Amino acid sequence: MKLTTPILDKDIELMKAGEIVYITGTIYTGRDSAHKRMTEALDRGEKLPIDLNGQVIYYVGPTPAKEGRPIGSCGPTSSYRMDSYSTRLMQEGLKIMIGKGDRSDEFIKDMITYKGVYLQAVGGAGALLSRKVTQSEVVLYHDLGAEAIYKLQVKDFPAIVTYDIYGGNLIVDEVKKYKTIDF
Repeated sequence: MKLTTPILDKDIELMKAGEIVYITGTIYTGRDSAHKRMTEALDRGEKLPIDLNGQVIYYVGPTPAKEGRPIGSCGPTSSYRMDSYSTRLMQEGLKIMIGKGDRSDEFIKDMITYKGVYLQAVGGAGALLSRKVTQSEVVLYHDLGAEAIYKLQVKDFPAIVTYDIYGGNLIVDEVKKYKTIDF
C-alpha cells in the first residue's frame, strides 16, 4: 500500500496487520526525550511548533549525514520507551508511529481508540532506510542532538503494519503461527 502524508482516517482504516506500506511525504523523528518534552508542553497548555494532525513519527536518532547525503544511518529504535507519551500525541492527531519491537497493551488499546497505527521498520537496515530520505532538517529541540526532532522528506519509505485499528497484531499472530513447529 502506498501512503502520502498527511495521513487521513480513511488511510488508517485500510491498513491491516502484516501489510507492507510505503510512505512518501513528510515524517518527523522523535525519541523518548523529545516525546517527553512535547507531552510536557502540551500538558502546560502550550501549542507545539509542529502540527501533529495526520502526521507520522519515526522513532530514530539518525547518525550524522555523509557528504552529499541528507541523513546518516536511520534505523528504528525500540518503541516501548514512547508508550507513556504516545496517547497524548495521538490526542493531538498523530496517526502513525514507526519503530521496532512490541508495545504495551495500554498503548494498543489507546491506538485503536484514537485511530492510530503502529508500524515497524526493519532494524539493522538503517543505512538502507536512509536512502529513502530525500531531505532532513532539525525543527525542534536542537539541544538533543541526534534525538532532536527532524523533519524528513521521504520517498517510498517501507514499513510493516504491526498493530491496526481492528486489533490485528502482527507480533502475536506470527508467534502463534510458528508455535506449531517442533524444535
